[in-house]
Amino acid sequence: MTADSQQSPSTKNSSQMLLEQRVTGSRKTSNFIIGSMVSIGSIGFLLASLSSFKGQDLLPLGHPSSLIFVPQGLIMGLYGIAAFLLATYLWTLVAINFGAGVNRFDKQAGLLSVSRRGLLKEIRVEIPLKDVKAVKFQVRDGINPLRRIALRVQGRSDIPLTGVGQPLPLVQLEREGAELASFLEVNLEGL
Repeated sequence: MTADSQQSPSTKNSSQMLLEQRVTGSRKTSNFIIGSMVSIGSIGFLLASLSSFKGQDLLPLGHPSSLIFVPQGLIMGLYGIAAFLLATYLWTLVAINFGAGVNRFDKQAGLLSVSRRGLLKEIRVEIPLKDVKAVKFQVRDGINPLRRIALRVQGRSDIPLTGVGQPLPLVQLEREGAELASFLEVNLEGL
């Protein structure tokens, strides 16, 4: 499950030497709802399988005790185990707030620092600001839409700055990209 990561408004200090952008992670309402639904579904499948095995109804709906354990009850149990593993994974992502982080542009130190929370450790990338060549928009519509801001860096692949999930509105994307390009004094590419 990907996180709906929306970039919060940027913060600048008074001397215009520092720009920080916070990126939200996987702690959002939709992930809590989906995690809860998958958890409830896994409990339902496991109880239906156990009802089939024991011959008594453990669920208030239907009559799962009337199912033949092999193959119906057994398959329900496998579905329940798979859903339980998926729910555990989803709740782990929510607990660690996967994908949350900060983009920090420090003109005084001449350094770009991008940090994100990973599954097992924090991921941190530091690049000299002089290597940043442009701010780039990446926009793709359709079944799997993509709207994000990335940095074109000399000698590296593009570095995405916005989180994954719900695509940002074009107006917000343009405003944040223009603000960043102006702050870094580089070109704006893509739109």
